[in-house]
Amino acid sequence: MKVSDIMTPSPVCISHEASLRDAHELMQTRNVRHLPVISEQDGKFIGMLTHKKMIASVLKMLNKYGQGALERKERYTPIADIMDTEVQVLALNESLNEVVQYFIDNKLGCLPVLDEQRNVVGIVTSSDFVKLCQRLLLNP
Repeated sequence: MKVSDIMTPSPVCISHEASLRDAHELMQTRNVRHLPVISEQDGKFIGMLTHKKMIASVLKMLNKYGQGALERKERYTPIADIMDTEVQVLALNESLNEVVQYFIDNKLGCLPVLDEQRNVVGIVTSSDFVKLCQRLLLNP
């Protein structure tokens, strides 16, 4: 099996120029925990924002500035300041045997899937592997 067999195609992405507040709202309304970050100029992948990273940033702001300033700080904190830029990425044809081991070794929740031009074409999450397990268990 390959990445393309289990990935979620066309994931929700966010611009690097969006604010932390924008990301917070997008994650809530679209019910996602991982946002590939794309360049506003050309739409290419440049980083990843996870729910865990976003919550850590919000808690840090809350502790430093207090509840009263939290919303303002969220609105003026660009995603580019907190996103992860050193991100392992996947190709559509990569073997799941290698990908699953990478997830286990690095305790990751997701990996973006990119085409040759660095466009985001999908995302593989730990939930995708659970769904795969369910399919295999139901259809041995």
